[in-house]
Amino acid sequence: MASPVRDFITHHYRHFNSAALIDAAKGYETHLAEGGKMMITLAGAMSTAELGISLAEMIRQDKVQIISCTGANLEEDLMNLVAHTHYKRVPNYRDLSPQEEWDLLEHGFNRVTDTCIPEEEAFRRLQKHIYELWKDADSKGERYLPHEFMYKMILSGVLKQYYEIDPKHSWMIAAAEKNLPIICPGWEDSTMGNIFASYCIKGELKATTVRGGIEYMVWLSDWYRNNSAGKGVGFFQIGGGIAGDFPICVVPMMYQDLGWTDVPFWSYFCQISDSTTSYGSYSGAVPNEKITWGKLGIDTPKFIVESDATIVAPLIFAYLLKW
Repeated sequence: MASPVRDFITHHYRHFNSAALIDAAKGYETHLAEGGKMMITLAGAMSTAELGISLAEMIRQDKVQIISCTGANLEEDLMNLVAHTHYKRVPNYRDLSPQEEWDLLEHGFNRVTDTCIPEEEAFRRLQKHIYELWKDADSKGERYLPHEFMYKMILSGVLKQYYEIDPKHSWMIAAAEKNLPIICPGWEDSTMGNIFASYCIKGELKATTVRGGIEYMVWLSDWYRNNSAGKGVGFFQIGGGIAGDFPICVVPMMYQDLGWTDVPFWSYFCQISDSTTSYGSYSGAVPNEKITWGKLGIDTPKFIVESDATIVAPLIFAYLLKW
């Protein structure tokens, strides 16, 4: 079977960041082939960048076993699913004046770089249905994690009436269908998190109905202990921030704070980043710095691709999928 993208990058990507991309992809493939599992972390606006086109297939083909993402990535994949034709692209976003930015807001468009998310079609279509799930759980005294509410909404079928893209391009649909574990730290820092807070302020919902970050960490510690035997769990980090910083700390937390000295380090590490180390940026730190924090071992395969994640991640996934 022909693999044109994989063959192209294998032939042409020989030096510098392109060589690092190939090395990381080969390391990922070897890790899985030897029985390892992989966490992928999503920062930034990767869902709005439509990473789901390749990530959904990665999920379907069992090339990722757990995902950590921001609340924005959790919801924006579904926003794109239900409102894609209403999105507005602004190629000349660098040239916009403050007045032009204001005009976008007045017309219900919230801009993410060159892409504007339509508030009415995207936010409100989800809000109506997620509120019903929040309210039902609240009235029954039940509590769920943020992604569990999303999974319930997806699997109920209520969103199908709005689908505006091929659902096979939604990584959240693929994840829900597999009940893939998701970690979503800092969910409050998202549109749906803000909407939920507004209902709490109005007295319509209790804040405890949506479970939080500490519960995610407790759950992750159990998952990691049950899945890190043998080849272990790898860590593929797209961007920086809380999506990566939060879950990677589960290892030193168990080792140092709980005294579980049999906990293995992450057994593969790759980060796609354009952050600058010299500014004191943890997101841009070279992988070896993580050795000093008890996250990676001396022999852990380590890769960093200092480039644009919207370009690099789909290429690595295409390599792994033999596209």
